[in-house]
Amino acid sequence: QVQLVESGGGLVQAGGSLRLSCAASGRTFSPYRMGWFRQAPGKEREFVAKITWGAGSTYYTDSVKGRFTISRDNAKNTMYLQMNTLKPEDTAVYYCAAGNNVRRVGVRDDDYDYWGQGTQVTVSS
Repeated sequence: QVQLVESGGGLVQAGGSLRLSCAASGRTFSPYRMGWFRQAPGKEREFVAKITWGAGSTYYTDSVKGRFTISRDNAKNTMYLQMNTLKPEDTAVYYCAAGNNVRRVGVRDDDYDYWGQGTQVTVSS
């Protein structure tokens, strides 16, 4: 049974930075990909970034390109999201996810098998 736990959220002013972590617990953890999603008030959950666990290939939604960096430490079973130059529109609950569906693109929530509980990120103007 895989358990994912996010941490690192908080309140930050526009232009500031936060680093989110997603730690996986359980036995051997080796997903094909992991990803970050977010859900703003009154909106559906949306894709933010993904990374393959082996090769480390990354992909970002357009609104965060150049500002966010996704990474992983395989030995620690941990994924990170470094968020720089934060904007008020980045305010959301951020969720990490892991999946083994190699034949899926990885930008939809149903492409993933495991989800964390989420961590709140609030960016003030």
